[in-house]
Amino acid sequence: MKELIHPGDIISYFDMCQTEGYSLQRGMNFRVNEGVCVFLMSLRKGAPYADRVEENGQILIYEGHDAQKNWARIPKEMDQPMYSPVGTLTENGKFHEVAQKYKKGLQNPEPVKVYEKIKDGIWVYNGVFELLDSWLEDSDNRKVFKFKLKITDRTIDLKERRQKEIQELDHNRIIPTSVKLAVWKRDKGKCTQCGSTDNLHFDHILPYAKGGTSLRIENIQLLCARHNLQKSDKII
Repeated sequence: MKELIHPGDIISYFDMCQTEGYSLQRGMNFRVNEGVCVFLMSLRKGAPYADRVEENGQILIYEGHDAQKNWARIPKEMDQPMYSPVGTLTENGKFHEVAQKYKKGLQNPEPVKVYEKIKDGIWVYNGVFELLDSWLEDSDNRKVFKFKLKITDRTIDLKERRQKEIQELDHNRIIPTSVKLAVWKRDKGKCTQCGSTDNLHFDHILPYAKGGTSLRIENIQLLCARHNLQKSDKII
């Protein structure tokens, strides 16, 4: 289990829960386990919510979540709730509240760790995002929450529960899901250097800062933690 996880790391659901220190049974998790927020996203065909990426991979538009099944017979036919039946804020409501406080200058943008499901049992850590805005919009005859987040060059130290700069990684764009899936298939889910299937990472062959891109599979490869560290040492 890693105390410090890096953007691009590939992780199982079990290890993801171990890393965060609790069972991630919801897609939206507000300030749990000593104050860390977590979103689980998916851009796969058939995903239950319409998440999307904009501005060349810098912006995530995350859709809020439906009412619990015990609150409504058909959750997809009712507005996404801000409050529970007993009047407490839902996860939608909690994130909406802090987003609006940021817009009014009452707090700093809320940091949110984002994991993306790319295949059954396979997740990728997309990094720490800042929550900038939230709103309700019409969708299929109901209202849904939308949350706007911007990717950062930061991480959260799970030991110290604080943010810090990522020094050893070049990461300020989300690698598109289609690229991740194509690279996973091409590299057969193994490190391109040693064939390991453990502790894998989506690596930029040519770093973004040096003119590389996140948009082409030719510039992305799978590396294990050891070979990713060796490459980082050489670049530095």
